[in-house]
Amino acid sequence: MIFLSHNTKDKPIVEPIAIRLSTIFGANNVFYDSWSIQPGDGIIDKMNEGIEKVKYFFLFISTNSLSSNMVKLEWQNALMKATQGKCKIIPVRLDGSLIPAILMQTLYLDLYTNGIEVVLKQIVDVVSGNSTFIPQHEHFSNVEALIEARDTIMVTIQAKHFMEPTSMFIICIKNTENELSYQVLSDSVVELGFNKNIHISNGETYNGIYIHALRATTPQNPVIVNLTPKNNAKIQVEMVMKGENNHDFHSVPIKWH
Repeated sequence: MIFLSHNTKDKPIVEPIAIRLSTIFGANNVFYDSWSIQPGDGIIDKMNEGIEKVKYFFLFISTNSLSSNMVKLEWQNALMKATQGKCKIIPVRLDGSLIPAILMQTLYLDLYTNGIEVVLKQIVDVVSGNSTFIPQHEHFSNVEALIEARDTIMVTIQAKHFMEPTSMFIICIKNTENELSYQVLSDSVVELGFNKNIHISNGETYNGIYIHALRATTPQNPVIVNLTPKNNAKIQVEMVMKGENNHDFHSVPIKWH
């Protein structure tokens, strides 16, 4: 049995991992509360049942989980089994939180530093069985764009949870080049340019502002771009795309303010 101990606020990160583990090992062999505890079940009874059968206990460590008494109860019970050689506890660090002192000797997985794909490969993961569980966080994106529209348009492209080693983006717009000016406020060393007639896989064609900051994007260091209208134009931002390389770009979620 694989037990995924986490705080509910961290489900957007943990659920994709649970689904991948379930695909490989079967839902019945992965204890993830959203499908392992069904309506009418006793929560504590089911938790105890999962811990009794656990062989691999993944403790997702974050500010949220360290302040949760339920998570603390789970990992302390698992620790008792681990001292008897009946299971392994594997901490998974989700943010900058410190590993509890009693677990410091245990080798942990560092999603915060290495990213979700590295950790997904390390612990092999994901999805469901014959239950009432419905995936809600399957399409996880670590990168999002915050757009503030005032006299100018401020686009803040941020990594929400962990570092993105490549900071290559395109802001897709409906405007022509003479309708706006643009400036990267967060970086002084950056590749910047205007690209015409970018063909998107959905069949649309946009112009785009290409930004390549020569450093990683982290939760503490977003890429910030300011767009200023010219000639009484109205700036129309349609999409923000992140590049893994010069040929592979995909859209990221946008939040408007």
